[in-house]
Amino acid sequence: MLNKQEAIELFKRSGALLEGHFLLTSGRHSNQYMQCAQVLQYPDETEKLARHLAEAFQEDQVELVVGPAMGGIIVAYEVARQLKTPAIFTERQDKEMCLRRGFSIQPGQRVLVVEDVVTTGGSVKEVIQVVQEAGGEVIGVGVLVDRSGGQVDFGTKTRSVLDMDIQSWEADKCPLCSEGKLPVIKPGSRSV
Repeated sequence: MLNKQEAIELFKRSGALLEGHFLLTSGRHSNQYMQCAQVLQYPDETEKLARHLAEAFQEDQVELVVGPAMGGIIVAYEVARQLKTPAIFTERQDKEMCLRRGFSIQPGQRVLVVEDVVTTGGSVKEVIQVVQEAGGEVIGVGVLVDRSGGQVDFGTKTRSVLDMDIQSWEADKCPLCSEGKLPVIKPGSRSV
């Protein structure tokens, strides 16, 4: 398993962990930003990260791995490959998370839910609901990066490769704005 420093270096080396002055989707400002898509473009690095999660759930008799589109698709595939189970993903249709493309979850099936980054846990909670409504048993949640600093509770065994409590501030209280040294950048899947 990766230790925290090894994980941080892997994320930095791939360009996934950015430092600067960022405008978050919430409107808050931060001095760090995590863009996991940057690390997931490298199969060797993705394999290392997924191995960390797969090992954490090795003894849990996982029968299916599910992740939300987009961020969870690659993570689900690679974790499932290492656990030797199928992988599927959920996606939004009419703003609601659901199974499409002929994917299904069998009643009683032991399901591991995975995601790339968790901040509030909203997408993961929606996937958990989809699994439960289909009759599946959620045996755990695995995430590459927990940006909440461990504050999100999914009501099941939860493991992450990296826990980070990324600081953020209301725009009018941002110390980086007060210093005026760094321009504000709006990163993320919705803009960059």
